Amino acid sequence: MAKEKKRKAAEEAVDGDDYIEREDKNPKKQKLILASQIKNKEKRSAVYAKLKHEKRVEKRKKIKARDAASKQALELGEEPPEKMVPRTIENTRELDETVCRPDDEELFAGNDADEFSAVLKQQTAPKVLITTCRFNSSRGPAFIKELLSVIPNAQYYKRGTYELKKIVEYAKNKEFTSIIVVHTNRREPDALLLIGLPDGPTAHFRLSNLVLRKDIKNHGNPTSHEPELVLNNFTTRLGHRVGRMIQSLFPQVPNFRGRRVVTFHNQRDFIFFRHHRYVFEVKEKKEGLKDKKSKASQGKTEKKAIARLQECGPRFTLKLVSLQHGTFDTKGGEFEWVHKADMDTSRRRFFI
Repeated sequence: MAKEKKRKAAEEAVDGDDYIEREDKNPKKQKLILASQIKNKEKRSAVYAKLKHEKRVEKRKKIKARDAASKQALELGEEPPEKMVPRTIENTRELDETVCRPDDEELFAGNDADEFSAVLKQQTAPKVLITTCRFNSSRGPAFIKELLSVIPNAQYYKRGTYELKKIVEYAKNKEFTSIIVVHTNRREPDALLLIGLPDGPTAHFRLSNLVLRKDIKNHGNPTSHEPELVLNNFTTRLGHRVGRMIQSLFPQVPNFRGRRVVTFHNQRDFIFFRHHRYVFEVKEKKEGLKDKKSKASQGKTEKKAIARLQECGPRFTLKLVSLQHGTFDTKGGEFEWVHKADMDTSRRRFFI
């Protein structure tokens, strides 16, 4: 029995060597056999590296051929071939009936009658109250301090032992338009509760990847000017409503002298927040020939204006958990939308 096993093992080793040689001689058979089917680790890694190299070479050939075709078309005065669009999760998302269209009259009619129309039509100025949960952490006040520098007309009030419903009533009497509650867990802010006043709605966001201003390399310090607001990819009815809710926190007339930009970018239902400022710099560029002996340049210096972005912070990511009608009510509140675990069955299904 032992001799038969040794003989079979030797035959398998010989067959394996012959198989790899056949791969080298006939590359057409190589595509039909997976590298994972080879049991020998060294041979498997060699076959996989060879396949990877061939794919890389083929990709370079295609790119060169495409560039040559477009260059030749431009020389002949013809239209260049269309650029290939890569397949991504965003452009292959599942069809959604709630995606907003530019000719949707019902959507525009709803905008005139929703809870944010008074602020967005500049009939009332936005006024935001920021508070915390009852058990606050050391990093929470630092985050709130930076939120106060981002949102104009925002005021911070200590939570104390007051219930949230009493805070909502107090804010209504003081004519606040929104309330932001920063929730912390294990000394780290992990959620935001955004309440629209006086009639709601209430949005609950999960907060993650928080980076404060001091932790951002080469950060800038913002001014008190009203910032520009940029909202990206809020395409569905739910996203349109969330976008208008975020828009109601900021004044609708930005002061461009401050060169501040606040961005809420939605990608795969994650809302990324960034805060930047424009920086304009003038750089001198010398043009002319250099003397070999004196090593001095002969020519004029050209000044060129360059614009760049400088991040001011903070930086964080939001994920919508629920959207509730009216102000905060845990018992009798009616929810417009709630995120559930069975909604995440497909990677190409998005709701915002």
